[in-house]
Amino acid sequence: MDQKVKSLTTQKLIVNTSFQMFYENGFNDTSIPDIMKKTNLTKGAFYHHFKNKLEIGKKVIENILSQRIYDGFIAPLKEKSKKNTPDLLYYIFTERINQFSEKEKELGCPANNLINETGCSIEDFRPPLRKLMDDWYTVLVQKIEEGKEKNDIKSDVDSAAAATLLICSFEGTRGIRKVYDDDKLFNNYLNSIKSYIKSISK
Repeated sequence: MDQKVKSLTTQKLIVNTSFQMFYENGFNDTSIPDIMKKTNLTKGAFYHHFKNKLEIGKKVIENILSQRIYDGFIAPLKEKSKKNTPDLLYYIFTERINQFSEKEKELGCPANNLINETGCSIEDFRPPLRKLMDDWYTVLVQKIEEGKEKNDIKSDVDSAAAATLLICSFEGTRGIRKVYDDDKLFNNYLNSIKSYIKSISK
């Protein structure tokens, strides 16, 4: 195997494995020896690619968490859709809820988990985590504004406030669901989001 390809493959292994371990155990409770053991890498091989856990954490945010937000929320908002704006918003903010595995319901949102765990304590994580959320928020505001222009969202709707409510209610529901063993909270969220989107629709 070409050395460059081998190096990229090893980096990807470290980042993907670290993501899973951060998601399941938390960033603070995952150590570099834990990651080395899980990846079957020697100390030398590991430190050839990353000098510390902070570097890995930033790569997890930039390469995995950002991609998850993009694939699940940003791309569907950017793509041309036959759905009108209210239907598209409802689809995006409910379909992922309906597709979650039991493990995902139990563990919550990996991006939100990392924000709650490290948002105020690890300064280096704040810019990439903010970018992740800002990118989502910006595209959502744009889509709501487009809905107003197409006359399927009420003209007096505060697009920034609506985007904030949609994102925060989704992330909040995912976080609180971690302490429950049933989907009652999700069902309440789905009903509430349906009512809210209806209230801002033409």
